[in-house]
Amino acid sequence: MKIEGNDWFYSKEVKKHFLEPKNFLKNEKEIKDFNGYGKVGNVKCGDLMEMWIKVRNEKIIDVKWKTFGCASAIASTSMLSEMIKEKKGMKIEDALKITGKDIMERLGGLPSIKVHCSVLGDQALRAAIKNYQEKSKKA
Repeated sequence: MKIEGNDWFYSKEVKKHFLEPKNFLKNEKEIKDFNGYGKVGNVKCGDLMEMWIKVRNEKIIDVKWKTFGCASAIASTSMLSEMIKEKKGMKIEDALKITGKDIMERLGGLPSIKVHCSVLGDQALRAAIKNYQEKSKKA
């Protein structure tokens, strides 16, 4: 798919993450030793996100995701996954501080009608962390 000129109203960063998403789950085998899972959204309204995290010593060291949704939802999740991994992982306490606004800023903004898409990634991450923490308490 070739998108150019005035046909694209998103930032270059959104376009990059939409067309070449980072850390996208391509194969279920990739997550066999991941220990946190979150799912948010509703396929009926058009956006559904799933996120898997691998945590070691209270630090997220890897993340994979799947998103059924628009360019903004896909780009936001891709950017979020990069934010988590960019310094060889992120402490859980720091990951919980990431907001949709942080994601949007890193993407160079989103159209106002698409702001909710950045929040879905944030919610999927929080759900995955909650799942990890619940499993850890039982262990």
